[in-house]
Amino acid sequence: MKILQIIPSISLIYGGPSQMILGLAPALASLGVEVTVITTDSNGDTGQQPLDVPLNKPIKQDGYDGYEVIYFRCSPFRRYKFSLDLLQWLNSHAHEYDLAHIHALFSPVSSFAARICRQKGLPYILRPLGTLDPADLRKKRQLKQLYTAVLERPNIAGAAALHFTSEQEAKISERFGVVTRDLVLPLGVIPASEILDKNLVRQQFGIPSDVPLVLFMSRVDPKKGLDLLIPALEKLLVSGLKFHFVLAGGNPQDTDYVEQIKTQIQNSPLQTNTTITGFVTGELKSALLQTADLFVLPSYYENFGIAVAEAMVRGTAVVISDQVHIYPQIRDSNSGWVCPTDVKELCLVIRDALQNPEERKQRGLNAQQYALQHYSWEAIGREIIKAYAKFIDNHHKS
Repeated sequence: MKILQIIPSISLIYGGPSQMILGLAPALASLGVEVTVITTDSNGDTGQQPLDVPLNKPIKQDGYDGYEVIYFRCSPFRRYKFSLDLLQWLNSHAHEYDLAHIHALFSPVSSFAARICRQKGLPYILRPLGTLDPADLRKKRQLKQLYTAVLERPNIAGAAALHFTSEQEAKISERFGVVTRDLVLPLGVIPASEILDKNLVRQQFGIPSDVPLVLFMSRVDPKKGLDLLIPALEKLLVSGLKFHFVLAGGNPQDTDYVEQIKTQIQNSPLQTNTTITGFVTGELKSALLQTADLFVLPSYYENFGIAVAEAMVRGTAVVISDQVHIYPQIRDSNSGWVCPTDVKELCLVIRDALQNPEERKQRGLNAQQYALQHYSWEAIGREIIKAYAKFIDNHHKS
């Protein structure tokens, strides 16, 4: 089985979508699938240098037979992670593959890739990344309506399936009148390779050892609910509750909003109880997730929430809104706390979590057990391979 994975960028600076590919592709390769990832060298949208990678040729990935990545120059529309070279390559090589898994809607390179797949008779799966959520569709509404009519509606209609990462995402997603076949499979996470000394992170950032560490780790974006979280934490601090807040994340596409949040915290009672790390990755990211006593993500809409699953697999209890679409799993497995997108309600659940360390610890253990069982890349890879085989077989029969 030869599978193409198509995504605008796999730079970690873009967060969850890139991380998904870097987990899925090796999982598929380890199960005997030949995987080629085609992507651009985009590494941020506000003046950052492109990824320092060879272009236009397969790069074999160490330790995995049959797994390669081909990077193409992001040109001419860098802001939209577009690449004519990528599309030309796809046009020439589509016939060599059995199926394409395309990650992103309303992204020109993905949209035109889907069109090329149809023209070349290559079946494809579309992963919307939450872009079919009605809340997301309201942003730039008129432009998206035009884009949908011209490009995305035919792409959705021609897809072998839409890949949603939760039942809730599938349930609420707009289909523009098209009847679709849905594939609902979660994202996977990689368990921590070692247990770290939690005091090291506290020492690095000067965080007292005797107060709970509350962690927000995600893209710093208006949809993530920081306008709920910051006032909630302020209220808790003023009421006498002791904790330290770590804000970890960035947003290369909206640096003005990042600066707005920094300024808000600097002018807040939280200032002396907050550490702002910026975008983190690698060992520091893993260490923060393991050290945190509570992970908080009160998003207004979130198709999955990969950072939530990453916190869970490291044994950290989570507080999320009921707009993070894996909230039923968190609630039913008692892996944390779920609340509406409301400052008062968020205050109450964070207070409950911080004031009950034994309950917090138990929910963290529940979270780890659930994540190891349900968010394993190997298990998810096996399910995706079954789906690929079915869609390829249906295509040949048709």
